[in-house]
Parts: sequence; structure tokens; C-alpha cells
Amino acid sequence: QVQLVESGGGLVQPGGSLRLSCAASGSILSINTMAWYRQAPGKERELVATMVSDGNTDYGDSLKGRFTISRDNAKNTVYLQMNNLKPEDTAVYYCNTKGVTTQTRGVIYSGMVYWGKGTLVTVSS
Repeated sequence: QVQLVESGGGLVQPGGSLRLSCAASGSILSINTMAWYRQAPGKERELVATMVSDGNTDYGDSLKGRFTISRDNAKNTVYLQMNNLKPEDTAVYYCNTKGVTTQTRGVIYSGMVYWGKGTLVTVSS
């Protein structure tokens, strides 16, 4: 079983910065994609950023330039640096992993997808 634990959310004023972290734990052999999604009240969940194990990244519309995703493969941890935050960035931010390979009792499982429980980011003065 793989667990994703997010941290770093909170209340920040407009124009401020936050850094989210998500650590994956369990019998993990490799993770192909680590990503962040967000869901604002009354809205659908949307992509914030993804990062593949080779370093390629992708960002949601209009977020590149303010948000930066990074990861530490040795620690199975992904980060999201958020700068110049705006009230419309208020949302629950979820960590996501795709293409996870794990080994349990000698059996290898590949292609698994996991979600964290989310961390709330509130941008308000």
C-alpha cells in the first residue's frame, strides 16, 4: 500500500508564497509521474502541474511562471512552489502519482495510481 501525505498548505495573503510537499511512502520501486491537482469550491478538480521521472514538466493553463513543480526521486517526494498567489488560487491541493511500481510479498504491481487527501490553500487578505 502506498500513502501520499501532503503538507505546507495554509492561509497566505495575496502576492505571497507557499511551498507544498508530498511524500510517498510504502513498498515503492519507482514512480513515473508525480503531480498536483486542485479543486476550488464548486469547481471541478483541475491539473496544476506534473513532473515525469525524466524531469519533463507540464502545467495547467496560466500557472506556469507562478508555480514550479520539482521532485526528489530518492525521497519519493514532490514539491510545488507557488509564488504571487491570488485569491483564485484558493483550493484544496491534491498530490497524485501515476505509473507507480510496488513490490509486496514478492509480487510486483505496476501502473498504480494514488491520491493524497489534500491540503487546503487559502489566499485572502
